[in-house]
Amino acid sequence: MSANSPEQKSFLRRHGAKLVASAVITAGIVYTLQKGGLTLVPEGGDFAHVNWWSVPVYVVTLIGMSYFRAVRWRFLLRSFADVPRRRVLAVSWIGFAAILLMPFRIGEIVRPYMLREKGKISMSSATGTVMAERVVDGLYLSIVLALALIFVPTIQPLPEKVVGLPISVQQVRASGFVMLGIFTTAFVTIAVFYFARAWAHKMTLAVFGLVSKRLAEKLAGIAEKLAAGLHFLGRGRDAGGFLAETTAYWFLNALGMWILAWGCGVAHADGSPITFPEACALMGMLGCTILIPGPPGLLGVFQAGIYAGMTMYFPTSVVTGAGAAFVFLLYAIQLVWTILSGGFFLGDKSLRTALTHTPGLGGESEPPPSMLESRRPPSIDAAANG
Repeated sequence: MSANSPEQKSFLRRHGAKLVASAVITAGIVYTLQKGGLTLVPEGGDFAHVNWWSVPVYVVTLIGMSYFRAVRWRFLLRSFADVPRRRVLAVSWIGFAAILLMPFRIGEIVRPYMLREKGKISMSSATGTVMAERVVDGLYLSIVLALALIFVPTIQPLPEKVVGLPISVQQVRASGFVMLGIFTTAFVTIAVFYFARAWAHKMTLAVFGLVSKRLAEKLAGIAEKLAAGLHFLGRGRDAGGFLAETTAYWFLNALGMWILAWGCGVAHADGSPITFPEACALMGMLGCTILIPGPPGLLGVFQAGIYAGMTMYFPTSVVTGAGAAFVFLLYAIQLVWTILSGGFFLGDKSLRTALTHTPGLGGESEPPPSMLESRRPPSIDAAANG
């Protein structure tokens, strides 16, 4: 594609402000980390005690995690289409790479557009399942984090500030419970719209209509589209399969982080290694920070989330030493794997064609702006790694 092609101009015109904003956010976070004594690339001495066997073991858990994260989508799609598992895996891995590499979660639109099929899978149906998946993930992860914050012992006394960041530890802990409240509210709202749509629509107009009838109609429409993704709840086999594979996805995520952190030498002041519940807390804190409008590659927000979690459980010397090696390896491995796995499936000609014809991503078949607006999914996401 030439530098001045119409497709590229369209993409820049549509997302130029987001690209600039993401660059500003990235620069601010990276500057803050470096000013606080933390670096994106640790010093060589921080890797001195790394047990390198833990890296390939972590990669195995990462592949398993990525597999379950991708293929569980088929359970949400079954209410209107039976999509082969390989296609779900391929579209998902390409979509995950797009989400990671594009700012402000612009890449969320890739999966629904690549899977759409005339007369079989509509854009709105696919988008509804993606958003339902995001809400369930956010609720799942926030519950895990809240339990960890309540029951997992922290160092005493807790530091006032997160290592390297001008944020109090109390604010970090509070954010975990705020996250739980947000996703619980979101899930309950779309569940009500799913099981009692007429009543929910009427109540939305009655409450928000006092402020603006147009706003009330828009909010009701968004909730109804999200509720459509909950069709799997009415199918016991699909609901059970989705929840089982979601559990496997998050369990492998925490397990891999635990193994890699242990292998990097992340330990308490008494020398005892990181525990699995503490790894769950780190995973949850990462989920909190990536709710921040994301720069490409989640650069900065990814590191900040892990450092915020480690501050609650480990001394500063560990956070800035072995912890820095852990954060770097965790980020680098996930980044490389996500790009390689997505790139692998781009070799599929049919999928590559679907991607190049995705409106708003430099492709053809651009629908009217009004249609794009109605199709654009909200920016809801919990989870890190994903």
